[in-house]
Amino acid sequence: MQQLLPIFTSLLYILAALLAAIRLFRPDTGEKIGRGVLLATGFSAAALHALTLYYSLHTDQGINLAFFQAVSLAGWTITLVTLVSAITKPVENLAIFLFPFIGAAVLIAAISKSSMLFKGGASWELGLHVLTSLLAWSMFAIASVQSLLLWVQDRHLHNRQPGGFIRALPPLQTMESLLFEFIAIGLLLLTGSLITGFLFLEDMFDQQLVHKTVLSLVAWVIFAILLWGRYRFGWRGRKALHWTIGGFLVLLLAYFGSKAVLELILQKPA
Repeated sequence: MQQLLPIFTSLLYILAALLAAIRLFRPDTGEKIGRGVLLATGFSAAALHALTLYYSLHTDQGINLAFFQAVSLAGWTITLVTLVSAITKPVENLAIFLFPFIGAAVLIAAISKSSMLFKGGASWELGLHVLTSLLAWSMFAIASVQSLLLWVQDRHLHNRQPGGFIRALPPLQTMESLLFEFIAIGLLLLTGSLITGFLFLEDMFDQQLVHKTVLSLVAWVIFAILLWGRYRFGWRGRKALHWTIGGFLVLLLAYFGSKAVLELILQKPA
């Protein structure tokens, strides 16, 4: 049964994405699928994903948090943030874009052979640093998807083509305020990640950590400037998109880029 968990989890993610797509692109059929059904399917996928992660991460030698396991854990965090947000905000359509990739990440993590990151008895301080890092990355990943949707929506509205896919999205103002909420929360989490790193890690500028530290600091500056520009100059639209995607790519390179190079290419633990 344990071996089948990733398959069932991935199938539930695909089902949730299909339900969201049907509700979005086939309104006549989608009316029969209640919003509660979609959210229940998503939360069921998240529950199975949590169980899958438990078996994948916990081993006799310690906690396995190598590249693909970290991607899967980040995907689970993205799922939870999206679903919890969808309870009070109309953002469930993000499942169409996010859930297929998360489902694929679950399967890849299940079949990958990866090295250990944490040995048994790793400190809670180190765990807190890793948790805030993954939460920050996940929040900015959602913000990046949100910014792309916002850009497409704004473009269609300016071209006076508000039908179909665009009509199903929340109002432009709601999408925009949600984007900057995600970015603000992500910046707080990234700040926590950097603070816990400097407080609890022996040397944040160690040879194997310096690239992560520098790139994370660069990403922090990018997102801080974006929020300041929003507050001071009312930045939005294409400018917000460029800064959001740029900051996310830097952060992506900081953690997963270096991790991929060390583990998958150089065959060293990251």
